Amino acid sequence: MTELYYFALSFFVYGFLGWCTEVAYAAAKQGKFVNRGFLNGPICPVYGIGVGVVVQFLTPVENNLVLLYISSTILVTVIEGITGFLLEKIFHNKWWDYSEQPLNIGGYVCVLFSLIWGVFCVLIVKIIHPLIYKVLTMIPLVLGIVVMACLVVGLLADLYVTASGILKMNRRLEAMEKIAAELKELSDKVGENIYENVMEGMEFREEKKARIEELKAKYEEMAENRTKVGERLVKAFPKMQVGQHKEIFEEVRERIKRSK
Repeated sequence: MTELYYFALSFFVYGFLGWCTEVAYAAAKQGKFVNRGFLNGPICPVYGIGVGVVVQFLTPVENNLVLLYISSTILVTVIEGITGFLLEKIFHNKWWDYSEQPLNIGGYVCVLFSLIWGVFCVLIVKIIHPLIYKVLTMIPLVLGIVVMACLVVGLLADLYVTASGILKMNRRLEAMEKIAAELKELSDKVGENIYENVMEGMEFREEKKARIEELKAKYEEMAENRTKVGERLVKAFPKMQVGQHKEIFEEVRERIKRSK
């Protein structure tokens, strides 16, 4: 029970530190603040789980640096790969893509980056975690449980809001694609009708003009009035790919870039 308690606390600590790392990297690269987390709050669960698992299972072999490094590299690779795969299957979006990097596995993981993370994990197990663990043990048990309970509630609420936002974004992309398809169909019909009979074609065009304008206005409104969660995720994951509605998504992504 005690191990589970400290694992849970470590999850939030390393999740927060991971979020700080991602934000600092993005700030150095883009020159501005970007919330690089999957969730809205300042936490990256994949870091919390990854580092937590490494610390939990590999502390017994911390004195064998070679085994510690190899095991850490394998663990973080597996965790990142499973996380990326599950997120894609659940939300039908690929949040990061290493396909352009050498030694990548399905675009979900990059072996070169995993080797670097292996080094960081060794430093965490040997130097950083003992200090963090010492601080965590200084927190009164009751206070720690209360704080952890509040963090769990906040995490679950954040997860719900994020998941709802992603699903809403996917539905909006689907609706925009249907509108685009209907606009194309109407345009084709107008052209065909004009070609076959000029006078009737003019009448047909007037009949459909209102519908075309209505669809264009609706499409523009949906493209501009984006969900906050969806827009944040597009900014946070610049290499994100969608399983469906790819052309529409790329147009929305470009609009978001221009709005910066």
